[in-house]
Amino acid sequence: MSDEHPQQRPAPDAGPGSDLPGEEQTIPDFDETLGARGHDADPASKDPADWVTGDEPMTSAQRSYLDTLAREAGEEVSADLTKAQASAEIERLQRITGRG
Repeated sequence: MSDEHPQQRPAPDAGPGSDLPGEEQTIPDFDETLGARGHDADPASKDPADWVTGDEPMTSAQRSYLDTLAREAGEEVSADLTKAQASAEIERLQRITGRG
């Protein structure tokens, strides 16, 4: 019979002011890792052309930021961009405005 629960390992000591002084806390020991990503340390460094959702319309956050950057750069940008196109325009306008 296999163990259906992840192994438990002691959590780091919470130190002074801990809610449970003297008691050992446990956190799940999963097989995945968090943090460092190797040579691709910045997930945003992936080429927008390779994005799975790159052909979808830009997000509202991208639209808002593009509007701000375009105004600062004194340029007009199409309001009908994909996520990938918006990302490329954001990078270009950041270089122009010094925000990048």
